[in-house]
Amino acid sequence: YSVKDKELIEERFSQVYTHFPILKEKEHQLAAQLSGGQQQMVAMGRAMMARPKLILMDEPSLGLAPIMIDEIVKIVTMLRDSGMSIVLVEQNANLALKLADHAYVLETGSVALEGKADELLNDPNVAKAYLGA
Repeated sequence: YSVKDKELIEERFSQVYTHFPILKEKEHQLAAQLSGGQQQMVAMGRAMMARPKLILMDEPSLGLAPIMIDEIVKIVTMLRDSGMSIVLVEQNANLALKLADHAYVLETGSVALEGKADELLNDPNVAKAYLGA
């Protein structure tokens, strides 16, 4: 690695540790030794490090405390705003619709609804059936 590469890697690690300070404390542990929520943080951190054009996220809020879910929302928003395309699978429909531009609602393996996320989020029928309103 060049000096520039090392600086970039350190900058990205710093960014990850800013969002997930617990990972800095546990940086010498194997990911398999971390809690489920901490493993989710590692997965998000790896995505932040690699900066791919497309990322697939499967239940990023699973097992996380509400305060960490807020952090995940910030990170997903940051990644999206940086130009990254994100395919998000999330049972928390309210969260998913707040993060998404376009959404597909699956019901027993089939697409039940699809459209602009903000329209689905504000649709009273969707709210009643999927958002617990």
